[in-house]
Amino acid sequence: MHPEMDALPDYPYGKTGSIVTMTQRTNLSLVDNDLRRRASISHALAGTPIHVEPFEHLDELVARWPRDGLILIHDDGQNVQRAIKMMTDLGQWLPLVAYGANPGTNQVVQAVLNGAIDYLEWPFGLAEVRQALIVAEESSGSLGTVKLREAMARSRVQRLTKREREVLAGVADGLSNRLIGERLAISPRTVEIHRANMLNKMGANHTSEAIRIAIEASLVG
Repeated sequence: MHPEMDALPDYPYGKTGSIVTMTQRTNLSLVDNDLRRRASISHALAGTPIHVEPFEHLDELVARWPRDGLILIHDDGQNVQRAIKMMTDLGQWLPLVAYGANPGTNQVVQAVLNGAIDYLEWPFGLAEVRQALIVAEESSGSLGTVKLREAMARSRVQRLTKREREVLAGVADGLSNRLIGERLAISPRTVEIHRANMLNKMGANHTSEAIRIAIEASLVG
């Protein structure tokens, strides 16, 4: 039970009497396949300026994609990455906060690397929701653009084979086909073929665009 609140039977989220002092309506899209957790969170936030739209699966969220707000999603090991990919495909960014029960350090780190702006440990209190909304508000502008560009870039780089990524890294290092070939122990002609395939898969019109995508994907720096 969260120490800041009295317990509500069957609801680890706590009472709503001390909900954050927010005057503007905030939309929160909740994704969790556990009915009890969804009901608990929705119940706790009822009657507050935070409007909860619960979804059992990510596919349901995509079908009713919100125009604004925050995505609060249960981390099952795949949901965060899938949600970021969906945003990448849609070309629309919403701040995403993940949560899980007793998450390990690696789990939290992976979720953040995948694109989550914050991670909450379940069960959590209303103070944590408030802080998550503050972080989301602060990140909705420039950080959202950066995260979306990074996610889209990573999606394009992930289309490449291991060898094509190695060639891309060589290109980003400013190496010629001959020097890339020497680095990878392949012929310059083979490098040229990989290079052409790389540009095609990434949807890049020229080498400089491929380098930009690689930098945005944090493949090179």
